[in-house]
Amino acid sequence: MGSNQSVGIVEPKTAVLGDLRLDNGSVLSPTVVAYETYGVLSPNKDNAILICHALSGDAHAAGFHSGSDKRPGWWDEYVGPGKAFDTNQYFVISSNVIGGCKGSSGPMSINPVSGKPYGSSFPFVSIKDMVAAQKLLVESFGIQRLLCVAGGSMGGMQALQWSISYPDALENCIILASSAEHSAMQIAFNEVGRQAILSDPNWNNGLYEDSATPRKGLALARMMGHITYLSDHKMREKFGRKPPIGNLLNSDFAVGSYLIYQGESFVDRFDANSYIYVTKALDHFSLGKGQELTKALSPAQCRFLVVSYSSDWLYPPSQSREIVKSLEASDKRVFYVELTTNEGHDSFLLPNQRQEDVIRGFLNMPVNE
Repeated sequence: MGSNQSVGIVEPKTAVLGDLRLDNGSVLSPTVVAYETYGVLSPNKDNAILICHALSGDAHAAGFHSGSDKRPGWWDEYVGPGKAFDTNQYFVISSNVIGGCKGSSGPMSINPVSGKPYGSSFPFVSIKDMVAAQKLLVESFGIQRLLCVAGGSMGGMQALQWSISYPDALENCIILASSAEHSAMQIAFNEVGRQAILSDPNWNNGLYEDSATPRKGLALARMMGHITYLSDHKMREKFGRKPPIGNLLNSDFAVGSYLIYQGESFVDRFDANSYIYVTKALDHFSLGKGQELTKALSPAQCRFLVVSYSSDWLYPPSQSREIVKSLEASDKRVFYVELTTNEGHDSFLLPNQRQEDVIRGFLNMPVNE
């Protein structure tokens, strides 16, 4: 990989922005967005890159919050000095989506009327709404035009939405391991996760207390999701049919104890309502297929880089190729790369020299090429 350097200690920030009318007619007032920045904004404000996160991600894309942090931000491999998103060169903004639970407006926000968290009374949020909130944040820096919007999985959907919601506001768009709409199978996996949460005895119609959250349901939802992020090859290599480590009562196999651990550690950092809101935003995002998709993408003016991964069976390369085909049909400038990997959907998060080279090469290429 390009560099071992880190952006170092970063400070989480929160912006309190103006009113935002959501797709469903509700108004968020105010709109609160948690974010982090890395690098320095140029005097002309023309070197800004927005990074969009996936389902369980957040604003913490790179660096550390304190010297005692064991793990850096979720995309630290790619954001930093000398890395693909080179913070010596670019001003990188990463924000938490609205509807999330990591500091942006969402179900955990306090309802001023009741003085308690909104819970399931928070309005439905779409991918388009998430992007509209990001636009407010970008404008608060005085940035008129982003050099690039980039993201993987749900982040790729946001990047794609940016290109058509605000065609004049970005020069480049990077979409990794993503789709223009969920298939029935992708919706089905999310539905099982949501049903696991709804069937938890602590669910209480989404109005649960901090002291009794639907932990078991959320842990099951995460276990289900986590299976889809890996590949058969990776699971076989990592676990095979090995027995579990530790308590045999939990599972007969190592893969089972691993998933139980993933589920239980997830509930300490995520909210069940947010899981439902964000997966619904994913499932409802739809730019169509074929001619419908070509038409939906026609407002875009930026250049595109679309990357898929051979072992990704959750967001298979065929879905990336659909986006590419429609971009080409509407005469857009698009570069497409399918990377050969063994890690499944999570590939875009993991170290990969080829991915780093592809992103860097795309960003450094003169715009008129």
